[in-house]
Amino acid sequence: MTKISVYIVEDDPMVLEVNKGFLEKMNGFTLMGAATNGKDAVAEIKMLKPNLVLLDMFLPDISGMEILVELRTERIPCDIIMITAARDAVTIREVMRLGAVDYMVKPFRFERFQKSLQDYYKMAKKITGLNLLKQEDIDEWLGSSENEVELPKGLNELTMKQILLGLGGAAMPVTAEQLGQNLGMARVTVRKYLDFLAIKEKVDIEMQYGYVGRPTKYYSLK
Repeated sequence: MTKISVYIVEDDPMVLEVNKGFLEKMNGFTLMGAATNGKDAVAEIKMLKPNLVLLDMFLPDISGMEILVELRTERIPCDIIMITAARDAVTIREVMRLGAVDYMVKPFRFERFQKSLQDYYKMAKKITGLNLLKQEDIDEWLGSSENEVELPKGLNELTMKQILLGLGGAAMPVTAEQLGQNLGMARVTVRKYLDFLAIKEKVDIEMQYGYVGRPTKYYSLK
């Protein structure tokens, strides 16, 4: 498999250089181009047709959401990973409905960037050159599996995905209240999902003790 071509859209020059540096550390990827505004990005993406676009949400002219809609409307054959400070649940849901393969919340560590691109690379490599996919291949691509434990009554897949995306995009461990604020969800709702993930050993829990009262739980993905 040839290297995956990547185009980066980021209006902050310093953040752009950081993301370029992260990408240089990754095997199997090559930078095809970059833009600091939406209109240049759309024109070059349509012309170059990269395999993968790392797309910022907030740009000086048009939004990353508008770019995503235009690329999907014109059926440009590229995958999208959103990289943004936007954490509201409405935006995240809309981005996922439009087919983004991942959603990274700024600021993030290299480890999160690395995981996102490695996961993308593994599946891209697996399906390259195949005409037909097995069900397990499709499930892996969509992030689901027959081997996963069925969610109990009261929990739904869409909310679970938002919780997992929120945890994955967090720069450091978060409390249920913090994650709820980031996602626009009630703390009680978030806690139910986090408790379920803890039972299934999908999250790490760090206890921080104060001078009085109960210890505070901080959650992060394993």
